Order: sequence, then C-alpha cells, then structure tokens
Amino acid sequence: MATPAQLGLTDAASPVMEEMIYFHDHVMLVLILITCLISYSMTVLMTSTYLYRFLTDGHVIETVWTIVPAIILVVVALPSLKLLYLTDELDTPQLTIKTVGHQWYWSYEYTDYYDIEFDSYMLPTADISDGAARLLEVDNRVVLPVDTSIRMLVTAADVLHSWTIPALGLKMDAVPGRLNQLAMQCSRVGTFYGQCSEICGANHSFMPIVIEAVPVEVFETWCDTMLDEE
Repeated sequence: MATPAQLGLTDAASPVMEEMIYFHDHVMLVLILITCLISYSMTVLMTSTYLYRFLTDGHVIETVWTIVPAIILVVVALPSLKLLYLTDELDTPQLTIKTVGHQWYWSYEYTDYYDIEFDSYMLPTADISDGAARLLEVDNRVVLPVDTSIRMLVTAADVLHSWTIPALGLKMDAVPGRLNQLAMQCSRVGTFYGQCSEICGANHSFMPIVIEAVPVEVFETWCDTMLDEE
C-alpha cells in the first residue's frame, strides 16, 4: 500500500512487478542522461557564438542527432517488449478465479477445486478497525496461495470496470460480455490493496480490491472454512 509522501513505486509482490520496477529504473536513467546532455548542449550553444556559427548547417550534427535517438529508442524498446510479452505469458495455471465487476462491488468465484462464491464490498469508515486502511478495506478479501500460478478471469456485469493491484503489477479491464484473463503469482505473504481504475459511475471510488497472500496450508484451511459457511 502506498504511504504518505511516497516518491517511488510500491514494493513489488510478484516477479512481473519486480521486472516493471527494473524497467522503470532503466528508463529513468536514460531520461536523466538525455536531460543532462540536452541541457549542457543548449547552455554551450547559447553562450558560445563560436560553436553556434559552425553548428547551424552542419551535416555531422544532423547525422548525430538522427542516429543517437534511434539507438536510444532501441535501448528502451527491447526491454519494453520483453516485459510486454512477460505480462502476457500464462503457464499452466494451478488455480483459476473468476472476477466480476458490479456497480459498485466485486464478486469472486473459485471453481477449480472448490465451489466458493462471494461478494466483496468496501467497509464503511465506521466499521473498520483501528489501523485499517480507510476506503480500501473490504468485508471479504481475496485469499490466494503464495508461489502459485494463478489465472484470473475478469469480466463485468454492467459497465466497464478495471481490476488493478499495483503491488502485483496487475491491471485488467472488466468488459461486459467479454472474458479477459491475466496471469499472476504472489511471491511473498502479505495484504495488497487496489481499486477499480476505470470510471464506472457515482461510486467508482468505493469499490476497492484486497488480496491476502497466504501459505498454501492457510489457503486450504480458508477454503474449508468458506465451504462450511456456505
């Protein structure tokens, strides 16, 4: 979860998010180098009439500032394409969960090994416990096992929604009449928060997502408890 005055990205909780952070740092380094080079060049050109006189119609400089940006684009594009295909990669999933967006809550279905279905509503401020995240806590969390390949099927029952968990590097549009899928894997135990990222109506800001990543043994116990309650 983000903290006040935070400048960096949320700590990664999945291998994909780790790669996204590495790519972010890589691009930021390239941008800083470009900014410094351009600033230095502009300063020199504005303060030196000697250099300016020879650079107005120079074929060499025209060649340089055509080739160098092309090289920079390649340096940025190759890791970007690798990350793009990594986010689409879906191994044989060990667990499949269906997520349905509604105005304004989420519903979840575990149908692989269990027949578990529940709705997840935001907890009002008056009902949250001390230390809980306001406007981010829900009555029923999505409990997932760590180090497990999971396929999430995402759709919507009414209007466009977007199922997003920043710490896991996940964002998938929930489109009515269409079933989208994404691959996910929690690499550490923890509680991770997200929200609907597609404006879906008056209460768009009040349909949070909470994922609780737990060891496999705890997940099986939670499933047994949910089945008993049903």
